[in-house]
Amino acid sequence: MTRTGASLTAAGLTIGHDPVVLAEGVDLSVGTGRSIGLVGPNGSGKTTLLRVLAGIDQPRRGTVERSPRSARVGYLEQRTRFGSGETIAQWIARITGVAAAQAALEAAAADLATDDPTAPDRYADHLDRWLALGGADLDDRLPDALGDVGLAGPTSTAVASLSGGQAARLGLVALTVGRHDIHLLDEPTNDLDAAGLEWLESFLTRELARGAGAVVVSHDRAFLEAVTTDIVELDPLEQRATGFSGGYAAYVRERERARRHAEQAYEANQAERDALRGRARTTREWSARGVRRSRSELDRKGIDPDKIGRRARAESAERQGGRAARLDAAAERLPVVARPRTAWELRYSIGAAPRSGTQVVQLRGATVERGPFRLGPVDLDLLYGDRVAIVGPNGAGKTTLLAVLLGRLAPTAGTVTRGAGVVVGEIDQARAAIGGDRSLVDAFQRWYPTTPPGDVRTLLAKFGLGGDDVLRPAGELSPGELTRAALARFQLDGVNLLVLDEPTNHLDLPAIEQLEAALDRYPGTLVLVSHDRRLLEAVRFTRRWQVDAGRVTPA
Repeated sequence: MTRTGASLTAAGLTIGHDPVVLAEGVDLSVGTGRSIGLVGPNGSGKTTLLRVLAGIDQPRRGTVERSPRSARVGYLEQRTRFGSGETIAQWIARITGVAAAQAALEAAAADLATDDPTAPDRYADHLDRWLALGGADLDDRLPDALGDVGLAGPTSTAVASLSGGQAARLGLVALTVGRHDIHLLDEPTNDLDAAGLEWLESFLTRELARGAGAVVVSHDRAFLEAVTTDIVELDPLEQRATGFSGGYAAYVRERERARRHAEQAYEANQAERDALRGRARTTREWSARGVRRSRSELDRKGIDPDKIGRRARAESAERQGGRAARLDAAAERLPVVARPRTAWELRYSIGAAPRSGTQVVQLRGATVERGPFRLGPVDLDLLYGDRVAIVGPNGAGKTTLLAVLLGRLAPTAGTVTRGAGVVVGEIDQARAAIGGDRSLVDAFQRWYPTTPPGDVRTLLAKFGLGGDDVLRPAGELSPGELTRAALARFQLDGVNLLVLDEPTNHLDLPAIEQLEAALDRYPGTLVLVSHDRRLLEAVRFTRRWQVDAGRVTPA
């Protein structure tokens, strides 16, 4: 469908939740083939801004306007919210706006039977809206759209029965069948495998070519580079939004250049100020030494110091003092260049456990059968110091393979042998153990009773969990916060086998970049499952295992 140059414009937005201000003076415009990647650390207001742009929440200040007013804006949430008993067809109709448009159309149709003279116009407006959103043929288009993303099956399937990967693909279906001019996407790449990511990139590329616009929040840097034309960075320290032209790679280069220039400007300003003040101090010291020397010479020559000496001292002090005062004034007149502020940095390290034996895990003919799904037979040797990336599509058996390696799932055939001295650190288990009604700091104190509370708070702060976060019930933490807390546990625990299943899901970009560097330094055995292409490129691996349809092969 040909687009009509629709746009969405935000001007002077202030966003936040009382009493917290997340960002002020936010300006952005999207449409006509423009795609904005929205980046910033967790808690900087990315989701809040998307909800304001979608019209779900109101800004504290500023305006959001659609041009034309009938422009269709679609919003895909980060966390898929399913209604109780909702089917795939019902969820799609709700997410695309067709259900609301149809309800409004039916109400307007009922008004046609009244004497209200405005009823026909209202009915016509609602009918146009319903048709524009694709309501007339949604039921016909939906089965093919489901098949395109690998979700072939009845549209009456309960959405609550879908896995995480299937729910992510259902979000792709909502994009396909929803006829929107502007797409607002909050972490659409979470739980998508390589095929899903390729599909999403192709879809957005086609939409932008047809004149649609998009605002995308994502931690997938390769995805951002592929689909964005501009980047807007939300800075929680400065409470502002800064725009960068170009894709993600251009943004990274410009961000580093801006930071470098800011640091250089600050250092140059400090150096000039210090130089002026140093010259002022030197001038005063010269003045004092000159006065003392003048008095000494007068005393040796027997000249009355009360006349000549007093005058000489006064003239010298006046000249030098004036020069010193001018230098001090010049230092004070220099424009103040503030020191560039930096956000928290993940100081990640893993507590060292004694190394395990050379053989960490051995699988011989290991087979797992779960209903129609079969993994194996698998023959693998995981040795100490191996750094293994496990890759493959959703549903191929990667998580099942991890469960077998870790001993959580016994094979139905074959053997699994664990080596001596293996101490496992698993991020999924660590996240699950953190939940509950206890505050995060209390939970850590229970796990590590000999660690002083101040040290626990300092540790959590290094992982971006500040004073307010550590006092909240652990069960209320976001997925990203739970991941950070799990990583903090590994710093206190001694492990020699680190197992990470999609660790970058829900982490912000700064944390991902810092995690990459930390994993690259980790000296023990590493097993990592991920679809994050940049992570798989940045971290050093010795081997890759490809899992596909229950078969495991070296990649």
